[in-house]
Amino acid sequence: MSKIKITLVKSLAGRLKAHQACARGLGIRKIHKTIEINDTPENRGMVNKINYLLKVEK
Repeated sequence: MSKIKITLVKSLAGRLKAHQACARGLGIRKIHKTIEINDTPENRGMVNKINYLLKVEK
């Protein structure tokens, strides 16, 4: 299964609760930390929802 790297580049403070929940669901905790997740439709949907907070790499 392919992987994608995501990095949180903007704060979650003051964001919609649904967007904060997406970040928690992806496992993102701190700004400028990079995690690697499986590229599934479920994860891709969460990434697309909060794409303005993230930097995404293949």
